[in-house]
Amino acid sequence: MHEIIGSLISNESLFGRIMTRIGVVIAANLMFILFSMPVVTAGAALAALYHTMFKMLRSKDAINPFKQYWAGFKGNFKQGTIVWLIALVLIAFGYFDLRICQQAGGFIGALRYGIYALALILFIVLIYIFPTMAAFSDTIPNLVRNSIYWALKSPFKLLVNLFFHFFPMFLTYSDHQFLPLYAFLWTMFGFAAIALLTANLLLPMFEPYLPLVDECGDFILDPDGKPYMPGDEDKIEAESFGEEAPEMSEEEILEEMRKLDGL
Repeated sequence: MHEIIGSLISNESLFGRIMTRIGVVIAANLMFILFSMPVVTAGAALAALYHTMFKMLRSKDAINPFKQYWAGFKGNFKQGTIVWLIALVLIAFGYFDLRICQQAGGFIGALRYGIYALALILFIVLIYIFPTMAAFSDTIPNLVRNSIYWALKSPFKLLVNLFFHFFPMFLTYSDHQFLPLYAFLWTMFGFAAIALLTANLLLPMFEPYLPLVDECGDFILDPDGKPYMPGDEDKIEAESFGEEAPEMSEEEILEEMRKLDGL
């Protein structure tokens, strides 16, 4: 009996894996709330949340959510904070412009629809840039451009992503009777659950451009310390048997040179 119960609750069982992932989600959510309290650090905290979710999804073994969250927070602190502060400034300008348009009426009042459209674009960029930041190292302009690319690459996933970002917030603020319950759910796992959903949607698009990882979710490195990329599986297999990656023969080199001469 003890062996049956032990096999059911072990980390290798389906139940154990599910409970482990639930624990990671709850721990990461609490870390996100804690690190977002200074407000200005909310961007870096959100990038760290996505870093933890991607690490969990790409790892077959259990991860340490506190260690991974802290690593993601440190690694994305500068860019995450800059992007977040820029977004806050844009939101503030948009809010005051919207108030002016609503009070003015007429042609100026109609400009509020343009503000709504810009606000939607900003929101889409924000819900894509932080997972992109967590997955890739790049400059902020490139992160913005890539965020728009990922959003437009799969319109269906974009609509799903928008729904699960908008609807929980709408439900929370429209149903005041259950507000304490919603507050409890947001505190326990709400933010991390949305981040996990977004990570699940984006990871299939990201993986062809991400380094290969082992069962622990760590990068697989070559002898020079550089991570292997998709397509390098043959090199990894050759090195695992103590062999060098296959090199071109002399005949193949001469054939390539003939092709170059013919260009």
